[in-house]
Amino acid sequence: MTDASSAPAPHRSAAGFDLTPPSEGQRVALEADLNPEEARVLLSHGTEAPFCGVLLGEKRKGVFCCRECGLPLFRAGTKFESGTGWPSFTEPVDPEHVRAIRDTSYGMVRVETVCARCGGHQGHVFPDGPPPTGLRYCINSVALTFVPEGEPLPDPLQRGDGVA
Repeated sequence: MTDASSAPAPHRSAAGFDLTPPSEGQRVALEADLNPEEARVLLSHGTEAPFCGVLLGEKRKGVFCCRECGLPLFRAGTKFESGTGWPSFTEPVDPEHVRAIRDTSYGMVRVETVCARCGGHQGHVFPDGPPPTGLRYCINSVALTFVPEGEPLPDPLQRGDGVA
């Protein structure tokens, strides 16, 4: 049996968010809360159809968080119209919040992006975005939850991480 004093200290990003992965029990609960399309994208590295995502036209100030674990991934101010059919961003809230993984599926070489806390598939990042980064984080709407500025962030892991 493990007591709280022997549990590892939380790993916090520079932005102050706890990046400690969910426990097995927390992961089961998070995954049970996903609808079939969210599960297909987040857990099975799927892609939603272009121009169908509910967040494609979202223009309010706020933060886009991981649908699975609630970690803030992208600020609304970094979102741009790429014409690709998926929400696109120039940079994450914090570089530690989005992990890049080499993806060689479908005969292509791409860079997959996943949530650094829960590992949920978000989309891909490409080197063809606008200044200042030159990057285009092409993200599935169903992998995100939008939180308008000033509202509490989703906190399904009860980590008390804050407000958008």
